[in-house]
This record gives sequence, structure tokens and C-alpha cells, in this order.
Amino acid sequence: MAKIALGTGREATQPDCIQALVVEFICTFLFVFVGVGAAMATDKLAGDALVGLFFVSMAHALVVAVMISAGFRISGGHLNPAVTLGLCVGGHITVFRSILYWIDQCLASAAACALLKYLTGGLATPVHTLAAGMGYLQGVIMEIVLTFSLLFTVYTTIVDPKKGFLDGLGPLLTGLVVGANIMAGGAFSGASMNPARSFGPALVSWDWTDHWVYWVGPLIGGGLAGFIYENCFIVRSHVPLPREEETF
Repeated sequence: MAKIALGTGREATQPDCIQALVVEFICTFLFVFVGVGAAMATDKLAGDALVGLFFVSMAHALVVAVMISAGFRISGGHLNPAVTLGLCVGGHITVFRSILYWIDQCLASAAACALLKYLTGGLATPVHTLAAGMGYLQGVIMEIVLTFSLLFTVYTTIVDPKKGFLDGLGPLLTGLVVGANIMAGGAFSGASMNPARSFGPALVSWDWTDHWVYWVGPLIGGGLAGFIYENCFIVRSHVPLPREEETF
């Protein structure tokens, strides 16, 4: 069973951690800028709803694939607190560094949305909210399932050392599952799968309607996927993450 590494405050001053936070900020900023920008363009053009959903899903699929690839070597290209939590549960990143990543990702999202609002002359940054007739429990479960599928893909195609012929395809396949999930759930819960992606627009628009759903659902889904895959399917043949402090 994988152990969660607590880490220490000294990590914040280590060069590799600082580099990782800078790269994670840049990649998350660009991801949110493109993803929210695509949603804003769809609203501005006022096109067909189905075409708009496809446009937004493809924009997210492409930018996720590219930004994971861009950030992978230095920060891991998480882009998402739910991904960070899923990897933390599997012992791949310390709890302390995970908290730094969460703060970093949320700040990057807020900065991207603030810049978008400025560049578009004050257009609203669309927030994730539940569709009419969808209750909180339904929304949370939808986000759990969608985020579970995202983290399951991350583990099978990127994290698992025995990924075989999938080696190198992980970022692309992860981007594709994000796009597919938006097509499936976008009309219902918004298919956030990412608390930071929801946080930036909500903060800049100051609209917190249903916002808690987009923390609870993705974090449960991400953590659950990481725990299940790490403890049930991965066969380790390498040394796990060093743990300087107490683990549990």
C-alpha cells in the first residue's frame, strides 16, 4: 500500500521546487487562458450550442495535451489540484508540495481570467454552474466520475511504469479524455474536473454559484482514482519517493 509523504517546509526553498512552481504556474495559466478564452469566444459568437460545446471541448483537449507535455519534465504538468491530490495519494508528490501546487494553480487561473477580462473589454468569464434541474448530489457524482476517468487515464498512460506501448502518448490521451468528458458532461455539470479551472472564473466574475461542487467532486474523484490505481494495479520496481518526515 502506497504511503503518503508529508514532506517538510524546506521544500519551498529548494531550487527544483521553485522551478516546478514557476513552470506549473505558466502551464496552468496558459491552459486556463485557452480554455476560458474558448468559452468566452463561444459566448461572444453566439453560435449553435452543440457546435459551441464541441469547440470548447476540443480547445481543452488540445491545450491540456500540449501543456502537460510542456510542463512534464519540470513540474509534472499537473494543471489541476485534483491531479495533484491523486498523485499525492499515490505517494508521488509530498503533501507540502501539493499544497504549494494548489496555491500556484489557483493563482495562475485567477491571473489568466483577469487578463482575459481585460483583453476582451470586460466580457464575463463564464463560470461552472449546474444545469437547470440538476441537484447538488447529481453534480458532485458527475464530477467524481469524470475526474476519476481523468486520473485513471493519467495513471494508466503516464504514471504506471508498465504502460508499455502507451509510453509517450500519455499527455495526448489525457487531453483526449478531458475533451470527451466535456462533451459528455458539459451540458450537465459543466465538466470542470479541475477546481483551479473553476476558481479563476468564479473569482474574477465574483459568482460563486454551486462553486463548492467543483472542489468536492473533482477532489474525491481524483483522490479515489489515485488510491485505487496505486494500491491495486501498479507493480513497483523502483524506489518510491524519499520521505524525510513521518508518513502515514
